Amino acid sequence: MEKIDHRKALKHLYRPSAKAPVIVDVPKMNFLMIDGAGDPGTAQTYADAVEALYAVSYTLKFMVKKGPLAVDYSVMPLEGLWWADDMSAFARNDRTNWLWTSMLMQPDLVTVQMFDAASDQVRQKKDPVALDLMRFESFNEGRAAQIMHIGSYADEAPTIAGLHDFIATAGLARAGKHHEIYLGDPRRTAPEKLKTIIRQPVA
Repeated sequence: MEKIDHRKALKHLYRPSAKAPVIVDVPKMNFLMIDGAGDPGTAQTYADAVEALYAVSYTLKFMVKKGPLAVDYSVMPLEGLWWADDMSAFARNDRTNWLWTSMLMQPDLVTVQMFDAASDQVRQKKDPVALDLMRFESFNEGRAAQIMHIGSYADEAPTIAGLHDFIATAGLARAGKHHEIYLGDPRRTAPEKLKTIIRQPVA
């Protein structure tokens, strides 16, 4: 059986250094996505979105593994796009007014038809609250600056500020939405050891 390690194949995107920001070109990739609003730490809608995303992603993984393709791969880490209608609220860390897209990257071999089939399976077995809010969509982020943040989510501000300074010093401008990729599980990892990729598209 063929095995694919997308984190290894896309090492430059999913294993950046924590020492200094870098510029990367992010190709178009497919994602399961759910949009929402509110503080991710307290909003039930965020927890519901994450539950549904993982349920369908794991169903797709085993569908591909046991089906004619017979390919095994690891489910990718949770990612999030973050913004606010009033960006001053975002800068103030006023999470009650944050808007977000929670998402999980899918291998190229996963199709819309497979997504529909996997969603039907999940609906029959678990029927998570946010399932009908999910979509399968391509996301072409393009050129971006990124760095690894090691520590709690609450302590990201200096890392983000440093990334923004790097972008300005390089003569670039921020474009698109603040992007985070969560490599650790906060339920099992000490806050000071959490690893989060901070990514900002540039123009």
